[in-house]
Amino acid sequence: MAENQYLYAVARIRSKETALLNKGDLDQLMNCKNEAQCLRLLADKGWGRSGDENADQMLGIEREKTWNLIGEMVDDLSVFDTFLIGNDFHNLKAAIKQVYSNTDFQDIYITQGTTDPKLILQAVKEHNFTDLPEHLQSCVEEAYEVMMHTGDSGLCDIIIDKASLEATLKKGKATKNELLALYAELKVAAANINIALRSCKTGKDEAFLNRAMAECDSLNKKELIAATLEGMDAIYNYLLNTEYADAVGAIKESSSAFERWCDNLIIRQIKPQKFNPFSLSPLAAYILARENEIKTVRIILSGKRNDITDNQIRERLREMYV
Repeated sequence: MAENQYLYAVARIRSKETALLNKGDLDQLMNCKNEAQCLRLLADKGWGRSGDENADQMLGIEREKTWNLIGEMVDDLSVFDTFLIGNDFHNLKAAIKQVYSNTDFQDIYITQGTTDPKLILQAVKEHNFTDLPEHLQSCVEEAYEVMMHTGDSGLCDIIIDKASLEATLKKGKATKNELLALYAELKVAAANINIALRSCKTGKDEAFLNRAMAECDSLNKKELIAATLEGMDAIYNYLLNTEYADAVGAIKESSSAFERWCDNLIIRQIKPQKFNPFSLSPLAAYILARENEIKTVRIILSGKRNDITDNQIRERLREMYV
């Protein structure tokens, strides 16, 4: 995309940013008595299409709108593969498990990816992976064999999840874009921390940790594994000497608090990109802002649906981009 195209695209994104939900909009949603009222309020704000979608349909439509908008402004969406490549691995998991169970699952595939889900499913059905892209070929044979011969869906997931993290980080770095590289680094680091926390609680061994964690620049994998094997306090002490020191308080609070901390960190990091009109960064920031917005709305809708107290819902809400 040429520089003048960036200027046009960024100017258009600026106008779209005014429609993003802000804190006041979240307060309005929180004041709704139930999920149905929330959906009506969102429909009034232009969410969905017909106004009678359920929550999952509405949120899916909003994600589709985001990528359709970006597609109108960017000739080659592959510049955003850092965001999309993880969906390929989700679809690979779904395809392997569908073939293993010999069941015709519905609505289990994500359409926003870099590879057609039908191609992935066909490759798994035929046990012929030559037409799959390199990032999927890195793990598909091992994951397929594990699932078909042992039925161990947990190990299958671990193999694919690690490959997904590695592919995301590789793609983010390859873009030479600061925001995309930062997003990929934070995603892998957060995943490694979550693996460490869960593994410490469940007593996983070193072999498991090496298999599950991906290398990244901001955390030393070997040191994090050693801390995990030692205990939770050792994990805290290790993190206090990294750039994720501020996360320790959130981790001690709860796993959902740590997830919120990670999402808020990304939003804080991308806000300065609003003022960089000569690159794709403002477009990438808008995509992340929309994903954050959709996730936050999902939290509210789920809370209202399940009669969770407003205080509990508010504890999980993310910071908004605007």
